Amino acid sequence: MTCTPLGKYLPACQVTLKRSKDSSKGLYSRLIKSMHLSRPEDYFSIYQSGCNHNCLKCHSSDFTKHVNGIWYSSDMLAKISVQYLQEVTVFEPFDRATMYHAEDLCHHCGSCVLFGVRSKYCPQKLRKSQIALSPQGFGPARNIIAFTGGDISCHPAFYAQTATKIKQSSQNRLWVLLETNGYALTRKNLLVLKEGGIDAFWLDIKAFNKQAYQKLCGVPSNTTVLGSLDLMKDLEFIVEVLTLYIPDIVESDQHKQIAKLISEIDPKIPTTLLAFFPSYQLNKHRSPNFKEMLKSYFVMKGEGLINLRLGNIGIFAKTPEEREILFKIKW
Repeated sequence: MTCTPLGKYLPACQVTLKRSKDSSKGLYSRLIKSMHLSRPEDYFSIYQSGCNHNCLKCHSSDFTKHVNGIWYSSDMLAKISVQYLQEVTVFEPFDRATMYHAEDLCHHCGSCVLFGVRSKYCPQKLRKSQIALSPQGFGPARNIIAFTGGDISCHPAFYAQTATKIKQSSQNRLWVLLETNGYALTRKNLLVLKEGGIDAFWLDIKAFNKQAYQKLCGVPSNTTVLGSLDLMKDLEFIVEVLTLYIPDIVESDQHKQIAKLISEIDPKIPTTLLAFFPSYQLNKHRSPNFKEMLKSYFVMKGEGLINLRLGNIGIFAKTPEEREILFKIKW
């Protein structure tokens, strides 16, 4: 549910999505909070207002829990995406249309630009001319458009229509990614998204345990979420998985189950284990420590995951010694 300016709570799709009555093709518009080249993803992110979840940990509650933003039609979003195309410094192949692969290229320190010297952690894959400054720091600009923030994939026609227009306007030079909680990604909805031109998904598996998921996200079940990964692979989408370590809520036991699920479908699926940081209704909840994160990392690796990475490093790796350990395992 999303709060309107009058203080009334309504389903997000009713107050942050609309379809033109004047268009025979059903031109959609979406309430957007902001758009810019984001880090560390290194792609153009479209931050949407309103969401079909009510997560206790939401770090975008000012616009996902509230009607907040400007209306943009699918035509307008396509036009803006083509403008971003002029800024792109790295053209990724289809199989790298993910957030995960951004870390292969740059660690976003800006040292090469600011000081003319690469850091010891630099992947050494980009020229200085490929590094751009954005509102969230230094890094490349990759040819990916991502829908992030609030998720209303229960209305796939909006995403499909916008993806189609982006592909047409860019002459298929841009990949389109949907960051999603997976709650509405049934086969029927995925087929609509496939036909429309969505290329990739960042699937956020917030918890494996049903009760933990209900507590954390405020929805009845995570059955569709857990089932969506197999459907995505079957329909040949590019997909990556993200999950969080939230002490006392989502820990190593659930990470083991999530890793097992992923590995049974495809152990090569790019996966990121992120460290939780306090936000929204969990603003006094602690973050995981270094030992906890490493324990879950090796538990997940033990289930056969090949492409596993740790994220939000600064939250749990506090010392140079801890960062050196992470560098050795390529975090």
